[in-house]
Amino acid sequence: MEREVALIDQKIYIISLGCPKNIVDSEYMGGILSSAQFQVTDDIEQADIVIINTCAFIQDAVQESIDVILETVRLKEEGNLKKVIVTGCLVQRYGYKLKREIPEVDVWAGTGKFQKILEILKEDKAFFISKPCFVQKRRISRIRGTPFYTAYLKISDGCSYRCSYCLIPKLRGPMRSVAPQLLLEEAKELSKRGAVEINLVAQDITSYGKDVDDEKVCLESLLESLLNIEGIEWIRLLYLHPLGISERLLDLLENEEKICPYLDIPIQHVNNKILADMRRGYDKKYILELFDKIKRLKRRVFLRTTLLVGFPGETDQAFQELYDFVKDAEFNHLGVFVFSSEKGTSAERLGFKVEKWIANERQDALMRLQADILERKNKEMIGKVIPVLVEGTHPETELLLVGRSNGMAPEIDGQVIINKGYGIIGKIMPVLITEAHTYDLIGEIL
Repeated sequence: MEREVALIDQKIYIISLGCPKNIVDSEYMGGILSSAQFQVTDDIEQADIVIINTCAFIQDAVQESIDVILETVRLKEEGNLKKVIVTGCLVQRYGYKLKREIPEVDVWAGTGKFQKILEILKEDKAFFISKPCFVQKRRISRIRGTPFYTAYLKISDGCSYRCSYCLIPKLRGPMRSVAPQLLLEEAKELSKRGAVEINLVAQDITSYGKDVDDEKVCLESLLESLLNIEGIEWIRLLYLHPLGISERLLDLLENEEKICPYLDIPIQHVNNKILADMRRGYDKKYILELFDKIKRLKRRVFLRTTLLVGFPGETDQAFQELYDFVKDAEFNHLGVFVFSSEKGTSAERLGFKVEKWIANERQDALMRLQADILERKNKEMIGKVIPVLVEGTHPETELLLVGRSNGMAPEIDGQVIINKGYGIIGKIMPVLITEAHTYDLIGEIL
């Protein structure tokens, strides 16, 4: 009892690295701790315990996680911290090797363990690692790390696809859906707390419900239920696998104003041999037909995709095919990543490696092309009135406000800079676009 009281008296600071799905897990940990009367602080200088929720999808993410861990244990060595706990994908990937490399960390916990954070704090153990299999069966409190007006709703965890370059199934386990009723209850609670924008996230939201023996549990049915929640004005769909986009989903997108006209569909490549070696399950013809179908919708849809360059076997001809596709497709938003050979993936064993400098040049070429496309598309917005979620003052001056349109996702896309009019933070307001730049729009509130 004395030890538990002592723990509760200590302040806990949580660092979340990587994707929005990690953000949600970190928010859950904060909620669990707070519900158990632990003190969760937003000031690391006041913390006695730091929890670092890590990412390890690619080597850049691994390095970022290690850098943050080393910086945090330095604070511990200086006497400011009593304990450092590391959770998440880095631990699941490297396991007990980490103890040898960074002995200053007190506790290591793998993925799917966020719900055990109380045990992790209280038990005198150094490792909490097992096969990821946690399925959420009840509501979990959250301490939000996002602004009050926007939130992520994680509808499933893990992934059952077997893309050759990806470690997610090994790090996060097979796809496991959260029960619809739990998600609806959570969305209602988020709305009560001021959220007007809900961003659905998972490794692939189109797979939602496929692990459940009930055809009524699917993304489309979930969306139809979410549409009825009062206060939610924008529902954004993030991370849709190309193979999972149904006619029913497109009909909902076409006809329901609450569903943002925004689709994030990572395609990775368009060369058929590369796609086959990636084990993506579709070919270029399928992608062309899918995007053509989306562009024929009456409602204008903002398309975002992710591409992977430098994949083993990507010849100059294969890259040129990808470049020409991007030029013709004219995406609203584009992310381009350089292939990272990850130990434990089948892609690591493929021949014909592409030199890193060549892959970097290809990445730069695509991003320059996209910048030209986006600047031209943004200029087409001048003179139009669009809905903008006002997010606050500009980080460089309080004389400007910033926000996002329904065609811009939080954190990853551009923003709307507002230089005239009275804005209310957290409100969706009409903005007349008066100027356009490569990534940002400028306008005035009407």
